[in-house]
Amino acid sequence: MQQRVFITAAAAGIGRAIAIAFCDAGARVHICDIDGPALETLAASQPQISYSVTDVGDEAQVEQFFRDGLEQLGGIDVLVNNAGIGGPAGTLETLNSAAWQQTIQLNLNSTFYACKQALPYMKAQGSGSIVNLSSTAGIMGYPLRTPYAAAKWAVTGLTKSLAMECGGDGIRVNAICPGAVSGERMDRVIGNEAAARNLSESQVRESYVSQCSMKTFVDPEDIAAMALFLSSTAGARISGQIISVDGDTHTLA
Repeated sequence: MQQRVFITAAAAGIGRAIAIAFCDAGARVHICDIDGPALETLAASQPQISYSVTDVGDEAQVEQFFRDGLEQLGGIDVLVNNAGIGGPAGTLETLNSAAWQQTIQLNLNSTFYACKQALPYMKAQGSGSIVNLSSTAGIMGYPLRTPYAAAKWAVTGLTKSLAMECGGDGIRVNAICPGAVSGERMDRVIGNEAAARNLSESQVRESYVSQCSMKTFVDPEDIAAMALFLSSTAGARISGQIISVDGDTHTLA
């Protein structure tokens, strides 16, 4: 049976890699993003993909994303909550309250909105896999990035609690904690941190490499492989786990 997969923020980066990995595995995939042209381009190259232009910080738009996807796919077997932003960089007392709220909204509340939509269908069929994207910042402290760390710690707690709630319904819930993932988003994060720390971007980039035992960035495809595994029959008894794919990050200081 073809898996029916919903993925948020999948027009680029990690989300795009996850969507392509599921397509390559034979799944039918419904994705969303705020970038309509990028969604259209990806869907044109992958006939198994349908899409909705969606701001996942708006609960009504998330509800529409699920209505669209259920009409396209007829059900849901897998939900990957990939949406999120890096948020502002700086000491806590200097942060803008609106930027704090936006970081919580897009990293945490969007996950709540999507899970709320998916769960009734998964419970009715007695099966499902939810994969949330947390971060190494969701299991460690992250100075100068407190809004992001707070949101990702919350995603970790949501994942653990939801796995306990839903295990009896045949639904497994896990979180992936990426480390420093190569791509445009990480480039923006490095630029913001360089400004906040009064360092060059190359110095900040090197600090990320030095914090990892394998001395390397992670590729989006590495995260996609884990999402695919957790949602496969090979991961059928894995739930409530917070799994790092990061080359062993040992500090974020």
